Amino acid sequence: MKMSTKGRYAVMAMIDIGQNSAGQPVSLAEIADRQDISQEYLEQLFSKLRRAKIVESSRGPGGGYRLARDASEIAVSDIILAVDEALRVTRCSGDAVDGCVKGEQCSAHDLWSSLGRQMMHFLGSITLEDVCEKRNLALAATIKQAKERHVRPIA
Repeated sequence: MKMSTKGRYAVMAMIDIGQNSAGQPVSLAEIADRQDISQEYLEQLFSKLRRAKIVESSRGPGGGYRLARDASEIAVSDIILAVDEALRVTRCSGDAVDGCVKGEQCSAHDLWSSLGRQMMHFLGSITLEDVCEKRNLALAATIKQAKERHVRPIA
């Protein structure tokens, strides 16, 4: 399974904002220092996050980035996809066979492809708020999925 540095760092930086902003802008220098990520790298990521309307920026003294919407409305998958990252669990691209075995799907292709879809579904059911509040993520995802299907979750 492969999630790139871009996806991991974008999620880490967004968690940092969620935990440290209190509605105020957070500078990339502060995030870079706390998370040990290059400020230049964060600038690239936040340009994409801003275009995806996940964060808002403000310039000048006291400027920085804040969440563009409530943390409960930002799925972890939104963050990953905003920085152009899809989780890759097969050698090939999605359901295509390029890069698989001799131009055909490998014997485990459907297994890994299904796992990738499940991972994105899980990350889509976990919000930034869930992570910032250190909720039991598996339980939070189960509860959200149960609400979507209108059934009682198993506790």
